[in-house]
Amino acid sequence: MKWLVTGAGGMLGQDTVAELTRRGEQVTALDHAGLDITDPDAVDAVLAGQRPDLVVNCAAYTAVDDAETDEKRALLINGDGPRNLARVCAARGARLVHVSTDYVFAGDARSAPYPEDHPTAPRTAYGRTKLAGEQAVLEELPESGAVLRTAWLYGAHGRNFVSTMIALEASRDTVDVVDDQRGQPTWSADVATRIADLGPRVGQGASGVFHATSSGETTWYGLAREVFRHLGADPGRVRPVGSAAYPRPAPRPAYSALGHARWEQAGLTPIRDWREALAAAFPSLA
Repeated sequence: MKWLVTGAGGMLGQDTVAELTRRGEQVTALDHAGLDITDPDAVDAVLAGQRPDLVVNCAAYTAVDDAETDEKRALLINGDGPRNLARVCAARGARLVHVSTDYVFAGDARSAPYPEDHPTAPRTAYGRTKLAGEQAVLEELPESGAVLRTAWLYGAHGRNFVSTMIALEASRDTVDVVDDQRGQPTWSADVATRIADLGPRVGQGASGVFHATSSGETTWYGLAREVFRHLGADPGRVRPVGSAAYPRPAPRPAYSALGHARWEQAGLTPIRDWREALAAAFPSLA
């Protein structure tokens, strides 16, 4: 197969390219300078030249708070960009895996993780624009497009919560961390593995929405304590606080754990438990 990865300069994009390369796949990696997905003519020209079998879209506007006052720009990248890719993929016979987010849900569930078919109800501009991208892909490529929602990503490339906690452990005696938001810390390398596994199945019976997050769940406070433990530091130095201590322009989901039932339908297993993944990732992070 010939793969093309957009947004290849980001954390997940870099890990996806690395995983595909490790598997011996033929992959073209394009960052924003290589392909602006908001330009439909550029998208068509690149796919005409590269002729990929499968496109992985990791390009996104991810500044959650900035999107509250810049929704037009966010929609251009998160909504129009995926539609451009999907339309050209449809015209040229390529398949598409598009990366989305837990922010498409309301974030107020309590009893169980959100299943893949749960009604969406984004509460932020970022969530609305990402939902527009999902809808575009599923409309344009109902049989040969897949949406992978992920959340709480951390990895070796770029800033993220885990890297921030590693830095703060070295510079502060104590760290206050939110303990009233629950989710699934997810290593970007695990998501990259799932993308590589799922890609060949898309259009061969697998399509629609999948949730690419770690199994299990915790709070940001729980994750921070686990990071400190891996550093050999006292987890007691992490202190729990409520979300009100850190007011943000965009409300954060109180609960955003995602269910993983659809992996079995594709002949795959869900991503491993978040604690196991963090232990495996830590040598590359610290």
